[in-house]
Order: sequence, then structure tokens, then C-alpha cells
Amino acid sequence: MLLEGDITADVIVVGGGLSGTRTALGLAESGAKVALLEAKRIGWGASGRSGGQCNPIWRATPQDLAGRLGDACANRLVRATLTSADDLFADIRRYDIDCDAEQNGWVQAAHCKSEAASLIELAEAWNAVGGEIGVLEGPEVAKVSGSEAYRFALFHKRGGHVQPLSLTRGFARAAEKHGAQLYENASVRSMSRVNGKWKVATSTGSATARQVILTTNAYTNGLWPGLQQTFFPMVSISLATAPLSDSLQQSVLPGGVTISDSRRAIYYARYDRDKRLIFGCVGSNDSVETLGGIKRLQRGLDTVFPQLKNTPIETVWAGRIAVTPEMMPHLHEPDEGVLAALGFSGRGIAMTSVMAKGLVHKTMGGSEEDLPFPVTPIKRIPFHWAATKMLPLAAPAMTIRDSLDGILGRK
Repeated sequence: MLLEGDITADVIVVGGGLSGTRTALGLAESGAKVALLEAKRIGWGASGRSGGQCNPIWRATPQDLAGRLGDACANRLVRATLTSADDLFADIRRYDIDCDAEQNGWVQAAHCKSEAASLIELAEAWNAVGGEIGVLEGPEVAKVSGSEAYRFALFHKRGGHVQPLSLTRGFARAAEKHGAQLYENASVRSMSRVNGKWKVATSTGSATARQVILTTNAYTNGLWPGLQQTFFPMVSISLATAPLSDSLQQSVLPGGVTISDSRRAIYYARYDRDKRLIFGCVGSNDSVETLGGIKRLQRGLDTVFPQLKNTPIETVWAGRIAVTPEMMPHLHEPDEGVLAALGFSGRGIAMTSVMAKGLVHKTMGGSEEDLPFPVTPIKRIPFHWAATKMLPLAAPAMTIRDSLDGILGRK
């Protein structure tokens, strides 16, 4: 639907990705009049281009989180994290979302010995607070994952995968059924205060509400001062093979698990519903070809699953992800009636829903003391402009460092 003329709402959500659509759904269910504005199409950005993996754990331990957030907030986040995957798949069933959801487990593999030690520490810390993380060693890793490239891995039985664009659109349809108004091709040009409310203007119309929620994540622009400088716009690139034969399916991710590893230029893989293998890694910009991106993808596929060497590649794509310095999402309230949530750092499939429920809670008058994420001031990354200019070189540099892990004998 195109935004035309001037409309009013209780809440305006800017951004039609996973966090935006799930927030709109929760608000509409709570009785709020919601208008969601998306600059392109629903799910056009990272939410429709991600690896689709539901990885229900942070890279930090619960103790690390307590040190950063304080015990009370960390405890809430830990509880929400432990149930995040089950909660997401329950929502998919509840709203009858057709998104090829599979909850068959996630293999988190170590690409070298030093990372194996780090994963052991991570598993022990999360298991101590109620996690159910298993350990795979030696031949067990290949048996579960189908890859001989790793000798140690964690197994998260609650992990899984979805078709991310279908999930996003499913949340959007559910939000509309509950009364939310969704507008596409509604790029927001300005926000201004008018008589105690916020007026959000596009090229074709405007919306006015007491509350605005910004959920633009890696595609955040300069709409709100400083917000774009709080994260690094990294890029995820992916390929899809031709559908695999029955015999290859038995040797690659048997049982339909997902996999990702500990490389800096991370490798990850899952199946789609037609049994194509989706394989991804870190890219340099919105073009998969930049600085050898396709070659890195192909080398990675050959490294992890050499049995697919002669399997045709059907398509490739890229999408931005917002990575914060802490590798954790940010929740901001830069002004009265404005919330912003972004920076899921590769954990967006499950954690956007966790964040969305927090946004709904706060918008509907709930206490900040019940939120899983703290409300923090906008803090610009020093020399962000320079670092962003250098980001295209990050993927090749990380790939070299990953290779050195093996050369230096840590494999």
C-alpha cells in the first residue's frame, strides 16, 4: 500500500524487516493503531537476505553480559536467550507462517584449536545457567555435519533455520490481520515535532503519532543524527547450489541441521525447502563480485563440503548486517516518543523477536526494568567514517587471518 496524504496513528514503525514487522504485529495485538513505513518492499533489506539461521546464543558468556549490563538486565537477557529459538518457532506455528521452518539443531564448529577452547568455555558457561549445549569431537563432528573440515563443535539442539523473507512477510501479514497499516515504497525523508507529536514525512504523504520506532538496522541512514554511526554495515554474501541428490543429502548436513564456524570471515550453511544448499560468508559490499567475494564463497564451499565440488551454483546474493562493537543489539531512546533498535550482529533471526517484544512492552507503558536489553544513549563510533571506508577490505583481511590460524599450527 502506498502512503498518500496525511494519516495519524498511535505508533509509527520505520523499517519493514524482521524487527519492524514483529514489532508492528505485537503493537497491533495490544490494541495500538500502527502504521509501518518501509522504504522499499517488506523484507527487502537484511531480513530477506540473511543466512536464515536461528542461533540461540550470544558470542559472550552470561558472566560477560553481567559485566556489561549489570546482573539484573543480564539475567533477563539470558532467560530470553535460552528460550528465544523455541519462542520463535512457537510464533511461526501460532501465526501459521509458511517459512520452511526447521528446528533440527545448529552445529557451531571450531576452525582451529584455539577456537575449540573458546567454544568449550562458552558451552560450560551457558550450560551452567540452563543451556542444553552438547559437544562433538573428532568423527562425531563429521557424522552430524557431513564435513571433515572440523574436529570440534558445539551442538545446539534448539537451533534451526527459516526462509527469512517468508518469515518477515509472514509477520507482516499477521500484523495486517490485527489491524496494522503497512506502507511500502515509503522512504522517510524527515521527522519533526508538531504539537507534541512526531510527523514523519515521505515523498507522497506523512504520518503523525506520539511514538516512532526506528527499526532500519543495517540500512539506517541519517534520519536520526548519529544513529548510523553506532554500527558497522558489514555484508553477508551467499550462494545457492542446485538441489542436491539424495546421496549428497546424506553426506551434507544430514538430518537438516545448520552449521556455522568460528572464522572471522564466518562460513555458514543450511538447506532450503528444495534441498539446495545455502552457503555464505563475509563479503565486501552489496555486490557479491567485489574483491573476490564469489571466489571466497566457492573456496569456502570446497573447504567445508568438498563432496559438492562439481555441484552447479544457481544464484548468489548479498545483504548488509549491522554489527556493533560489542556484537550485541542496541536499544536507544534519543528523544521523548522515539525508540531505535538495531545492531543484531548476525543473530537477527531469533533476537529481532526478542527485541520486538521489548519494544512493544516499553511502548505500551511497561517498565524498563523488565526489558531484556538496556536503553542506552546513542554513542557514535570514533572515526566511524574512516572505518566504514575501509570495510570492503575487512573480508579479505579476515580471510587471510583465518588461513594463518592453520599455517601457524593451531588447526
